[in-house]
Formats: sequence, C-alpha cells, structure tokens
Amino acid sequence: MTRFSIVRHGQTDWNREQRIQGSTDIPLNSIGRAEAAETGVRLRDRQWDQVVASPLRRAEETARIIAGELGLPAPRVIPALTERRHGEIEGLTFAERQARFPDGHPVPGLETRSEVLDRVLPALGELAAAGDGRSLLVVTHGGVIGTLIRHSTNGERPRHDELIRNGSVHDFEWLDGQLVLRRFDSTVRNVDEMVRTVR
Repeated sequence: MTRFSIVRHGQTDWNREQRIQGSTDIPLNSIGRAEAAETGVRLRDRQWDQVVASPLRRAEETARIIAGELGLPAPRVIPALTERRHGEIEGLTFAERQARFPDGHPVPGLETRSEVLDRVLPALGELAAAGDGRSLLVVTHGGVIGTLIRHSTNGERPRHDELIRNGSVHDFEWLDGQLVLRRFDSTVRNVDEMVRTVR
C-alpha cells in the first residue's frame, strides 16, 4: 500500500480574482507562499518519503517550499500532474465564463474529467509501483484533486459545502490498483479541537 497526500498549491493572483487558471502558468503570490509554508509546518508530524509536483510554477513552488519545511530533497516534477486544461475559458472569471459559455454549452479546448483521469491515475500507479509502504506528498491543482475525489467516491464527494482550499491536503491510499480517499482536507482541525481552542 502506498499513501498519497495530495496538496493543492497556494494562492495566486488569479485565485484571488476568481479567474480560471487551467494550464495557464500563473505563479504564487505572497499569500500563496505563506500558505505553502504553513502547510509544510502542519505536515511535520508525519513521515514522508518524497515530494512530487505538477510542472506549473504555482504547484512546483508550493512543493519546493513544503519540501524545505520538511527537510526533504527538491520535488520531482511529473508532467501528468498538471492542471486540467480549460481551453477558451482560461483567464475568465466565473461570471464571464457563464456569460460566454452558459451551462450546457461546450467549451472549446476543455479537457474532460475522464481525460484527466487517463493521465493522472497511471502516474500515481507508477509512483505506487516504485515502492510499497511509502508516503508521498503530491502537489497539484484543484481540478485534478476534485476529479480524483469524485472518481474515488463514485461522485459522492466533494459535497457542495466541501471546498478544495489552497494549501489543503487530501489523504488517499493506493490499494490493489485503486485510489481510495481516506480523509478530505486533513489540515482542517476537527470540531472537538476547535471547541477546545475556543474554551
């Protein structure tokens, strides 16, 4: 069994402006770099064997910052982990996207979720095959993470109230050739911890 903790990169200016990034290579902003460092600190209480990342700058820089916080080597870049391509809606706000391509209208160049799975799952399978029992950090994108969560839960998650936040960490296991979700956003403190903190 291989454990994958899949991390969404830190914030970019386009995230802040609610613009669709897709394969457009937007760097982290200062908040995103701080989020990456905070995520790294939160992950120090767990053992990690390797950090891997999407080649897009926002993910690769997040991975480098996290690896530095954990005292691990520079991340290995894996092209298959890049964000879902969004074609002609990249750079648009969500409101602009709805105006140009209302629900049900095809978006030229938009990669399907099945196409995302066709490239991401084999890449994770190769990492799992490289050594049983390893714990890997995978830094990628919201579209990739959402697709993996939908696939591994048969569409039951993420629920409408579950956001894939910048810097969030989602725990999976690779079992018998299948990706299994174990915890949605493991960096969020549970309700009991929050109540104890308030008290």
